[in-house]
Amino acid sequence: MPTGVALRDVREQLFDAAERILLRDGPSALTSRAVTMEAGCAKGVLHRHFDDFDAFLAEFVFDRIHRMDAHAAALRDLAGTGTVADNLTDALTALFGSVAVAIVPLLTFRDEVRARLRRAWPAGVPVLTEACTMIASYLAAERDLGRIAAEADIETLAPTLIGAGHLLFADRKGAPPEAGAVRKMVSTVLAGVVVQEPLF
Repeated sequence: MPTGVALRDVREQLFDAAERILLRDGPSALTSRAVTMEAGCAKGVLHRHFDDFDAFLAEFVFDRIHRMDAHAAALRDLAGTGTVADNLTDALTALFGSVAVAIVPLLTFRDEVRARLRRAWPAGVPVLTEACTMIASYLAAERDLGRIAAEADIETLAPTLIGAGHLLFADRKGAPPEAGAVRKMVSTVLAGVVVQEPLF
């Protein structure tokens, strides 16, 4: 695209390009040139909208974190429907099938991006801590409905599910785990806290 041609939603176009590169080629392939080429725009466009490439990447991570809000709300809305294990299996599969897993090595790979995020996010890996909050909110809703035991330690269960889920999905180049494997992990973590629903 020639320089000077107005781009509609240029930030989102650049973020989408970065996501495609990250998922396809990994964090080492993310450069300002690669992002602008993927987005189909002139090289200078990115630097007209962001102070530098690390600022762009930090904003990209925050943008993807904020997108998780809709997923969190949808998961909370499932409380009381289906089974707890199935709801969490689907939620974890969607979470780790997204860019969330790919952002973790990006933060490991880019010290300056991690430092910038740390100023606004003082603890934990942003995507994973937000995912823990999402899972904890759902588990709390199920506990309120009596489908999770009142004494369940949600603050421990949520990060355990995220950590175990991350290990299942972490091999970016390999095939994703089958739903049965994810469900087995969820059921194992929640063993003893899911209240048996009556059979009619």
